[in-house]
Amino acid sequence: MKQNELFYLLALQKVRNVGDISAKKLLRHFGTAEEIFKAAKEKAIDIPDVGSFIIDSIAKFKDFNRVENEMAYIEKNHIQVTSIFDNDYPKKLFHAPDGPILFFSKGNTNWNDRNIISIVGTRNITPYGKRMVEELIEGLKDYRPVIVSGLAYGVDIEAHLNALKHDLSTFGVLGHGFQQIYPSIHKRISEDMLEKGGLITEFWSSDIVDRNNFLKRNRIIAGLSEATIIIESAAKGGSLVTADIANSYNRDVFAIPGRTSDKFSKGCNNLIKHNQAIILTSHKDIVEMLQWKTEEKQAANKQLNLFVDLNKEEQKIFDYLQQNGKTSLDELSFSLQMPISKTAQILLGLELNNVVSSLPGKAYEVI
Repeated sequence: MKQNELFYLLALQKVRNVGDISAKKLLRHFGTAEEIFKAAKEKAIDIPDVGSFIIDSIAKFKDFNRVENEMAYIEKNHIQVTSIFDNDYPKKLFHAPDGPILFFSKGNTNWNDRNIISIVGTRNITPYGKRMVEELIEGLKDYRPVIVSGLAYGVDIEAHLNALKHDLSTFGVLGHGFQQIYPSIHKRISEDMLEKGGLITEFWSSDIVDRNNFLKRNRIIAGLSEATIIIESAAKGGSLVTADIANSYNRDVFAIPGRTSDKFSKGCNNLIKHNQAIILTSHKDIVEMLQWKTEEKQAANKQLNLFVDLNKEEQKIFDYLQQNGKTSLDELSFSLQMPISKTAQILLGLELNNVVSSLPGKAYEVI
């Protein structure tokens, strides 16, 4: 990314009244953040659903010294910056309507063509919850999933520790900038995560630790993952917010049930009761629902696919599914600018030839 564009993207991130959804509308229209600031200054913005107060906020933004300071911090500390214009921006997060226009990361960030799940839950984990985390990750280890969580006390840190134990990539999504790690007791663990996984945040180095920031980061945890797993939760809690966000993104949500008398099973039980989560009793439930395969089976299937002759339109759908993973019929039709009826017909042919498989919710993936 060019430094000039990074400068204006950072500035856009800090303009009052401009959220990620509005910012994306503006970026789609003008192409660059710099052009947005120029147009706002000239009062030359007229986009549906982008109100005049947003344009005024952009035109009045003056805190460019803070932007320069953040750029200096990024360079000095070798922070990786990823924007929605970059090819390595996580594909699943890209399809989240309110995903960040850019985020900062440390570590070995490789997001695409991987099985990614988030594991979240109460900070007050019980022995039952701890055992469930251990059994779940141990059962999934042969499928080499990436484990995403929030580096918080309780379920989060247990998920990270068990991922490291089984040599899996794990990422912590922070609710603050990189000048600190909260809680500080997890700093050493966060450093251990950098070799095969890492840390990501949308917050600047100067942003303070704030409760609302931790709630905001939950959409990134849900957006990065194809499924969100709630291990334990009280009747109210941040993990239930993550589950709600994941459902809004049409991602799978799993919850581990518990006894009705257990305080930290009430949230999970309620999710299951109201059909907001799939009951999770074993790692096999995830493998079956997400149709995961071990690395050996994936390699064998890729070899088989080499012997299938595809026409231009079939190849187009195949390439998209191979790059983006599980995708709904509607998303395929929209992304490839192809009528739904035609897309469905092509998918049926690919399914009959054992090239793709259909999944619940009118979704498809490459076999």
